[in-house]
Amino acid sequence: MDDGVQKSCWGLTAKAVVGFAVFLLLAWLVSGGAEKAAVVAGG
Repeated sequence: MDDGVQKSCWGLTAKAVVGFAVFLLLAWLVSGGAEKAAVVAGG
């Protein structure tokens, strides 16, 4: 029973970490990608 709870807890933690990483990646791509595009477009 404890193992099941522990696995569930780790699964939730893993999902939270992955979700947060994806959020940061998207935010970085949006801000960094837009900035790089402006530099390239500006020459």
